[in-house]
Amino acid sequence: MKEIVVIGGGAAGMMAAIAAADMGAKVTLCEKNEKLGKKVYITGKGRCNVTNDSDVENLLKNVISNPKFLYSAFYTFDSSRVISFLEDEGLKLKTERGNRVFPVSDKSSDVISTLQKSMKERNVDIILHAEVKNIKIEDNEVKGVNVIAWKKEKKFLKADSIIIATGGCSYPSTGSTGDGYEMAKESGHKIKECSPSLVPFNIKEEFVKELQGLSLKNVKLKLTDGKKVLYEELGEMLFTHFGISGPLVLTASCYASGRTLSNMKVTLDLKPALSEKQLDERILRDFEECKNSMFKNSLGKLLPNKMIKVIVELSGIQPEKKVNEVTREERENLVKLLKNIVLTPVSLRGFNEAIITKGGVCVKDINPATMESKLVKGMYFAGEVIDLDAVTGGYNLQIAWSTGYLAGMSSAED
Repeated sequence: MKEIVVIGGGAAGMMAAIAAADMGAKVTLCEKNEKLGKKVYITGKGRCNVTNDSDVENLLKNVISNPKFLYSAFYTFDSSRVISFLEDEGLKLKTERGNRVFPVSDKSSDVISTLQKSMKERNVDIILHAEVKNIKIEDNEVKGVNVIAWKKEKKFLKADSIIIATGGCSYPSTGSTGDGYEMAKESGHKIKECSPSLVPFNIKEEFVKELQGLSLKNVKLKLTDGKKVLYEELGEMLFTHFGISGPLVLTASCYASGRTLSNMKVTLDLKPALSEKQLDERILRDFEECKNSMFKNSLGKLLPNKMIKVIVELSGIQPEKKVNEVTREERENLVKLLKNIVLTPVSLRGFNEAIITKGGVCVKDINPATMESKLVKGMYFAGEVIDLDAVTGGYNLQIAWSTGYLAGMSSAED
């Protein structure tokens, strides 16, 4: 019977342990926190978007870094298999807008409980408060791990294979502090420089502070780097005291992470459903209804109240000017403004606010068909510790499930 040690009790680690145990291996899972799945617990705002119910081609399309590396992992354990597995284990699921899959209960804790129950039924030995200090390697082959467990007790766990599923650097309070990168580096693996991703932007323009707390739906956001369009999409966003956040912004950050922001711009189209001509006609109708009103009081039907003062200031039109005195040129400039609000990103927020980490163990050092290291026999990698990341919508957890399952299964094979 093969002995396997899984390092890390997050999504990838728990799935790896289950897959290895299903192959008949004796599995020990080491988690340095006091409980399993701390990061899973906070995903999807505590609801846990477990996957995206779509075909493999769509899954690959939504991976930002190294999608081709994931062919074997996704085809071995795709979203339909994740859904079937969780439901067979007793977790009721539902599919929402954008094919996002959640527990019916809307509780991420139910996902963790399901995985814990699955491991218990498969006799996985779970050691909490267990920090792996180093990996014992002889002749480029894994022999085991040295662990400091509860009350500083030192243990050596013999292993035929180990699976490193320690996560990245995002949300370090959950235990993702880059331990896996050090383990990989010490054994000769290259690490692609890490940066925060799926994270809000800090914005230069002061007026965003006046919009703090304002959420906009059905707007178009475009991220450009010089003349190159990096990302453009319709959706929802949020203004904050430091800049911008929300689903559109987090996804845009995937395309900005790891790059210099000096030439980047974020452009907002507040009325993407209307052409400039249609928007001009709409404004004219609003003006006609209140032709004796001041300009600053004429935009109530067009914009959220919180936004009116900012747009008036940006338009350059005198706030007290009567709408019937607003010139055609001023009106045309207002239309252009509403469809092209330009923001200057200064930086991305840090790892404390990042949902995922861009970068990690270089995929060239890992066999994509098994997740085994090409450098050290018996060393496998799974999840966010690898240089893999995707947009929001359940895709990053799918990466964790797929790579975890493939690593677990492969590590237990004779």
